[in-house]
Amino acid sequence: MITNIDNESLGSNHANLQDISEDKRYRFVKGDLTNYEFTRRILKNANIIVNFAAQTHVDRSISNAEPFFESNARAVFNLVRAANEANVDRLVHISTDEVYGSIDRGSFDEESSLNPSSPYSATKAAADLIVRAWTATYKLRTVILRCTNNFGPWQHPEKFIPKAIIRSIRGKSIPIYGGGRQIRDWIYVDDFCNAIELTLERGDPGQIYNISAGNELSNRDLAQLLLRLLDIPSAELVEVDDRPGHDFRYSLNSEKARRQLGWKPAMEFDSALTRTVNWYREHTSWWRRLATEKVLSELPWKESW
Repeated sequence: MITNIDNESLGSNHANLQDISEDKRYRFVKGDLTNYEFTRRILKNANIIVNFAAQTHVDRSISNAEPFFESNARAVFNLVRAANEANVDRLVHISTDEVYGSIDRGSFDEESSLNPSSPYSATKAAADLIVRAWTATYKLRTVILRCTNNFGPWQHPEKFIPKAIIRSIRGKSIPIYGGGRQIRDWIYVDDFCNAIELTLERGDPGQIYNISAGNELSNRDLAQLLLRLLDIPSAELVEVDDRPGHDFRYSLNSEKARRQLGWKPAMEFDSALTRTVNWYREHTSWWRRLATEKVLSELPWKESW
């Protein structure tokens, strides 16, 4: 039995799970991991935990950091306490490349220091340290995965790629922060899901694994790629103010995961990006309700969340 726990905040969408909602091997439970008694009760008979639960949008964390502390730090504190009490077999915690901060050249490995720059990445780094502490002190069997930027179908419209696609379809420009020279490494979501599965099968407790596909692009170059794929004559790029504390470049060395887990990305970047663009074009009914003017704002960190 797979239990999906969700507090149904901004990024939640039941339409993502229609295909499995009636499967007898699946159940949905609405609840908040910041409530320790709820967390303790729901994990009582758990064997394996994969913790995706987080507020993830940097821009919103700049506008209002408190929900990020609650979901990303306090909830993980409750989760590891309850998991330790339940004596779970394994807890896989999903982290992010952003906990390392920016790097001008080379790539971070799993031994690199944490240097977060935003309220989002700071709360994710705090969660990583909490997980590590429960591993060291209480011998909780945990694995941490730190991944680069995911993309693909079903991604919330606040994220860069779906936001650019949807704004273009609606005849709006694609906003580029501070010139768009910032560099990110992109990975197709199915490849990261495969890494999670391999971690459950082969990951050594107490380890951290970086997951990256080596698709480093500037935000401007990625936006230009999207414009070519969209082929919408009215679509264009527009430079807007840079967000505060914007990291210049993220880059991870994922050799450890490739060697120890036998993982490697299967999707070629251009094909995955084309597939993603086509999916959003064909699924307007999925994103129409989510893609509000506020979510698609040019400067979301200046919005009130």
